[in-house]
Amino acid sequence: MNSTRRKLAIATWGPPDEGNIFGKLQVDAEAAQRWIDETRKRTGEKVTITHLVGKAIALGLAKAPTINGRIVWGSYVPFDTVDITFLVALDDGKDLAKVKIGNLDKRPTTDIAAELRQRAEKLRKGQDEDFEKSKGLLRALPTFVLRPLLRFIGWLTSSVGVSVPALGLEAFPFGSCIITSVGMLGIDEAFAPHTPFARVPVLVLVGAVKDTPVARDGQVVVRPILTITATVDHRFVDGFQLATVAKIIRESLENPQDM
Repeated sequence: MNSTRRKLAIATWGPPDEGNIFGKLQVDAEAAQRWIDETRKRTGEKVTITHLVGKAIALGLAKAPTINGRIVWGSYVPFDTVDITFLVALDDGKDLAKVKIGNLDKRPTTDIAAELRQRAEKLRKGQDEDFEKSKGLLRALPTFVLRPLLRFIGWLTSSVGVSVPALGLEAFPFGSCIITSVGMLGIDEAFAPHTPFARVPVLVLVGAVKDTPVARDGQVVVRPILTITATVDHRFVDGFQLATVAKIIRESLENPQDM
């Protein structure tokens, strides 16, 4: 029997037709790792590099009015808040769910970690009512019916902003960015394809932190390097604007003391 994730993938599969920008950012993670260790000891909250990357991306999106928004009726409309979705693995990776967290740019990273942990626990225990409702609908319908239905639902919820509580569907369900951690799976780096019904301008994969030889002041030294990759919808942004956001992300991760 197909999992919900597998059924979604089958129902939405098709040849790629998006105009995408693919980017990779490599960041020295020493300061971030030190900040994470100190914050865990001080607060008891299990902050990870993924939470820190999420906060850094939110700070970048807050200064990127052409990315933090949606396209509806052929026009770009900015969001009022910076909301980001984190993907959560369920049933030992057999299924996948999402947790959207709002106002990330204005919240401390410890709050982000706490909310993600609590909501992920609810999902894994089957206590998230919206997810259970939407999962029931997906299981009940054949894939040939799901394909046009998901396209319509994606437009209705992610572009227009209509919620359907009876089906567990919220308005703007993914925010403006989806983050997946592949580093925790032992993957150094990877790129994600756009999910048609999500209608999200930015997809980010957080890779592994690896000891890597780099050149510093004319010398080769070994540093802990974090690789972050992104797939960006070219309708929202060009290379110059994306480089500006990447600069903010790099500076935030290399100087995490205020995050």
